[in-house]
Order: sequence, then C-alpha cells, then structure tokens
Amino acid sequence: MASTGILPPVWEVPAEFRDRLGDQVGRQRAMKCDDHLLLILHDPPAPDESERDGQFFWRQPNGTWSSSKLGGGPQALEQHLDAFQELINRFEEQDLAAESATDYFTVLHGLAPIRRSTRNMHQALQQAREMCPDDRDLINFRDRAYQIERAADLLSNDAKTSLDFLIAKRTEEHAENSEQMAIAAHRLNLLAAFFFPMATLCALFGVNLKHGLETIQNLSEITSAPTPSFPFIAMVLVGVVLGGFLTRFISNKVSSAKRN
Repeated sequence: MASTGILPPVWEVPAEFRDRLGDQVGRQRAMKCDDHLLLILHDPPAPDESERDGQFFWRQPNGTWSSSKLGGGPQALEQHLDAFQELINRFEEQDLAAESATDYFTVLHGLAPIRRSTRNMHQALQQAREMCPDDRDLINFRDRAYQIERAADLLSNDAKTSLDFLIAKRTEEHAENSEQMAIAAHRLNLLAAFFFPMATLCALFGVNLKHGLETIQNLSEITSAPTPSFPFIAMVLVGVVLGGFLTRFISNKVSSAKRN
C-alpha cells in the first residue's frame, strides 16, 4: 500500500498534493490542482519550539472545507485564526502587567515566532485568495490574517518601546545617583583638604605645643585656664589659612574641568 504522507489518509485529494509534500510540513503555503485547494499552515508556535506542527485545510471544488484537526466547514479555519488572536491577547495582558526588563523581554521573546508565523500565514492566504478569486470566505480569512499580523507587530513594537524607555529611565537614575556620589566625594575631599595642612603641622611639631588646656580636669576650669601660647595660636592660624588656600585651589580645578 502506498504511503499517504502527512495528509489525512481519508482525504480524496489529487495525487499531486501528496507527491509535493514530504515528511515535514515545511513552509506555510497554498497549492491548487483540478480546482482543489490545499492550505498548509502552522499551529500557533511556542517560543522555544524548533519544529512547527502542521495544520491542513482542504477546499473541494464545490466549496466544501475540511481540516486535519478542527473538523469541517469554513469555521475550522476561523478557529485556527482565533487561536492566534487568543495567544496575542495573552501576551498583550502580560505587556500591560510588565514592570521589569525581564517581563518585557518575555513578551518580546514570545511574540517573535508569532510574528513570523502570522506573516507567513497571511502570505499563504493571499496566495490562496489569488488562486480562488471567487471565494468570499478566503477574502475574509485573508483580511483577518492581516489584522492578526498587524496586532502582533504593534504589540511587539509597543513592548520594545516600553523596554527602551525602562532602560533609559534606569540609566538616568544611575547617572543621578553617580552625580550625587561624586558631589559627596567632592565635599569630603574639600573637608580633607581644609584640615590637611593643620594635621601636617601637628605631625611636624609632635603636637607638644603648650596651649593652656592640658591642665584642665573638668569643664568648670576652662574659664580659669591660662591663655594658649603664641606658637600654638600661630600653628592653628597657619593651618587654617593653608587649608583655605588648598580648598580654594581644589574647587577652582573642579570648576575648570566642568566648564571644559
């Protein structure tokens, strides 16, 4: 007994159809022979599927439709289109609920094979429409396939725009945080620059200069403490002046770098 191929064995289709089909579904397309029309379409794809399951629709010369999985009548092809529309609607709900880059990537990743499949399905139905120009059902199916293809494209573009905006927003927030950290670091540098000369002078002199406060035992004795020695006062004043000059020098360099 000869092999019937991947078409349903009970279908009394022209032998040319079975001869032109191999063991795999192949691309989505339309075939016509002796006023018989065969549509080879794909089931709605999953994101990580490497192979596509086939869905066959046979139109006899008298206008009767049959399908390999969804029964007979033109409503079978309508159900096939509905499956794509429902899948797109689910991804649209995910897109509306998305809050992170991972959520948007999931939507884009899932829509990618759907966009390809709907585009090829629309082309196959357009091809079938040209083969059977008098069939009004094919006109409606072709137009419906175009609407589904466009819906998938619009949703994908919307998800990509939202993802780009989210990335830009995060980048802006990181830039603002970096600027605040840079300002805080600059203030610490100014503070360190101001006290650096005084700390250096204290290290050079061993902090052994008499300042009049070394004999105080409690706060009540501060008013009766002797006046600090001139060397100590001079060291503090010199440290403050040098610290002021160093701070001004650093501030001027930062301002010049910002202008450049």
